[in-house]
Amino acid sequence: MSVASYILGIVAALIVLGVVIESLRRHHLRERHAIWWLAAGVIALIIGVFPNLLGALAGLFGVTVPTNLVFFLSIAVLFLVSIQHSGELTELESETRTLAEAVALQDLRIKQLETSLAEALETRRNP
Repeated sequence: MSVASYILGIVAALIVLGVVIESLRRHHLRERHAIWWLAAGVIALIIGVFPNLLGALAGLFGVTVPTNLVFFLSIAVLFLVSIQHSGELTELESETRTLAEAVALQDLRIKQLETSLAEALETRRNP
């Protein structure tokens, strides 16, 4: 690999880490969501600084082409993020349903109270 490729890898990893940290700082991203992206950025930075490590890891896992290991790990991280978001979406849907039911019951109670109040006022005016 050329020096430009190494520098590009390191700069890309630093940009990812910078964007994630800035998103955390501005509260655009929560900590539990950022953990995967921080881990990916740190791993990318380590591989960028020590590129021979990727070849050694690929050999350790029996992967012929080190780039395939990167693709596999990237897909694994995205899969885990997808599972995390699916779980959170399911939880939010349940909470939304519960809140909608509570609001509907409150609306019904308010209408009943308004009707009772109107009837009481009417009986008071016309005894």
